[in-house]
Amino acid sequence: MSTDRTPVDGPFRIHVDATPTGATLDVTHYLTTVLLSLAAAAEEDGEGLLAELVEVAGLARSAQAQGRDSHAAHERDERVAALLAEVADEGLIPVYGPAVGRLADRLREIAAPRPVPSQREAGAA
Repeated sequence: MSTDRTPVDGPFRIHVDATPTGATLDVTHYLTTVLLSLAAAAEEDGEGLLAELVEVAGLARSAQAQGRDSHAAHERDERVAALLAEVADEGLIPVYGPAVGRLADRLREIAAPRPVPSQREAGAA
């Protein structure tokens, strides 16, 4: 089994680890970039950004109470999409060239059936 937990090394690193029931995708590098973009937007117009985030939070509460197909839910989704477009390249993480194959290989490797250790093998008495 490969131990390469970083099949994607750029433009944003993606780490992939096996869990007992599946996998985790660590996109911390991408999220750091998003937070830095938010910080830059706050530095440029902190009051405007805060007001927008507060409005989105209010819409999210309303959408939760009113349901997925409510006006509040649609408005929340539009506002979130606009913010993502502004600070996070619409929330898309690009993966290029050979990294696409490495990511697929790593996920296939993790998805392959693994033997479940018996209790005695796992350290039980």
